[in-house]
Amino acid sequence: MNKIITISRQYGSGGREIGEKLAKILGIPFYDNELITRAAKESGFAESVFERAEDKATNSLLYSIAMGMSAYGNQDMGFANLSLDDRIYLAQSDVIRKVAAEGPCVIVGRCADYILKDNPNVVHVFVWADIKNRVERATTKYNMPIAKAQENILKIDKRRANYYNYHANEKWGKAENYHLSIKSDFVGIDNAVEVIKLFVEKGV
Repeated sequence: MNKIITISRQYGSGGREIGEKLAKILGIPFYDNELITRAAKESGFAESVFERAEDKATNSLLYSIAMGMSAYGNQDMGFANLSLDDRIYLAQSDVIRKVAAEGPCVIVGRCADYILKDNPNVVHVFVWADIKNRVERATTKYNMPIAKAQENILKIDKRRANYYNYHANEKWGKAENYHLSIKSDFVGIDNAVEVIKLFVEKGV
């Protein structure tokens, strides 16, 4: 298997677990938080800055960047007029391109599908599930308080969508942006892994 697989996912859909299991079965590297560590090391930024980037992508992100403000509230025009958020995105993009150039791997999130959209050796997957199942997963596996679980899940998805829609200039979750969309609560986590594996193996 000589493919790079990017996995975008709704929160609580099990996309990260699917990606990790898929990488293990295929015997290839798995990148998620590892990208943050590497991007921080190569760029000189603190890891915490990368960790906050997606979480800070609220509705005010576009305005903040347009005004030369970082999403963290401070004005930052020192690097070719790019905001801190844009510099973080560029540093992370460089790392994603580097790990893709190193060989087959599975990359979760981080706008990897858009960053590698012109790479012919990449398969893009979107993982989703019904909100009821995502709430159950978030409360049982991620220890999210049940009282506001659905509200929190939808907020996290909205932040992911805002972050992606701005940096990628595409719509997060739009079918045309992916080779395969898979409903994890319909097929199950392990079966989803097998479906993606088969899809990749049977692809051109």
